Amino acid sequence: MTSSVTAPSEAAQSRATQPTRGRKKQWALGILTLLAIVGVLVGIKAAQIGAMIDAGSAFVPPPEAVTSAKVEAVEWQSARSAVGSILAVRGVTLGAEMSGIVREIGFENGGAVKKGQVLLRLDTTSESAQLTGAEADAELARLSLARSQSLHGQGANTQSELESAQARSVQAEAVAANLRAIIAKKVIRAPFDGRIGIRQVELGQVVSPGNPIASLQSVDPVHVEFLLPQQALAEARLGQKVRVHVDVFPQHTWEGELTTINPEVELSSRNVRIRATVPNADGRLLPGMFANVEVLAEGKKNVVAIPTTAVLFAPYGDSVFVIVDGKDAAGKPASVAQQRFVRLGERRGDFVEVTSGLTAGEVVANNGAFKLRNGAAVLINDALAPKPEVAPQPVDR
Repeated sequence: MTSSVTAPSEAAQSRATQPTRGRKKQWALGILTLLAIVGVLVGIKAAQIGAMIDAGSAFVPPPEAVTSAKVEAVEWQSARSAVGSILAVRGVTLGAEMSGIVREIGFENGGAVKKGQVLLRLDTTSESAQLTGAEADAELARLSLARSQSLHGQGANTQSELESAQARSVQAEAVAANLRAIIAKKVIRAPFDGRIGIRQVELGQVVSPGNPIASLQSVDPVHVEFLLPQQALAEARLGQKVRVHVDVFPQHTWEGELTTINPEVELSSRNVRIRATVPNADGRLLPGMFANVEVLAEGKKNVVAIPTTAVLFAPYGDSVFVIVDGKDAAGKPASVAQQRFVRLGERRGDFVEVTSGLTAGEVVANNGAFKLRNGAAVLINDALAPKPEVAPQPVDR
């Protein structure tokens, strides 16, 4: 009985352990497969990274495209630049000296007037009527004085009567002269040739003493007033030539000369005020305009100049990239950029003077220099490069 019971139990246990072994084999096979896949992926990625490293080490950056400019030795006339304002040689705001009603206006807004031209007439009917009576009184007083003098010569009147006649004659003449002066003051004339502004009165308007009528400015010639540092006094001379430019007319230049050098230096700025006189026959320079002034010194100087666009301005120093023959990163012959620090001087239009750091004949990178680094290969392409000018003429397009 006992053996019959034990035999089925062992068979059951054998059947129970068979599925467990099968599952373990499956797990082991899956893990091995996963490890194989991971190994393959790691190998592929390692191969890719290695290829990238090899490509990076073998990579040669392409040359940077820039325009070039030749360092030139040029002759510049020494000049000092300043900023000033245009002033009228003579300028006044015309006003009424007497009160009255405007009866006649003899000018057009903005027109040119001549010295002595009648600009405004006020009503003088009352004064004219009074003048007629005063002139009659003055004539009567003169006749009375003549009779008194004749009688006094004959001894027919006293010295007192003669003196009274003389006083009445003088008084009558004074009354008439006063009325003539009042009438003359009510006729306003141009004190000098010039251009008159917008009138501020109208016909029939009652004006009072001091009321503005219009501005009158003499515009040919004009003054240009500006400041120069006190060091300029060593070179400034009366009669020295100046050139004037205004932003309103960028293509036009006016030439004049220094006419006044202020005899004192301003304490706040240590500058000296200078005035030049400039012919203005076309009348385009107007009082109050902003002006750029160049004071031209005698003689010329030789300078080394490059376009301003070739300079890299930095707090630690200004520099340029000089283009020289060299080799690129692959060791092949190429044009390379060599950074060089420079000292700058006077500017003139699109150019700047180089006082040290460059010599005439060298070639520097111009447009596109900001992209360069020391030793970088460059490709010069001047096909579309704008031409720098000493006196550029801007064009609005």
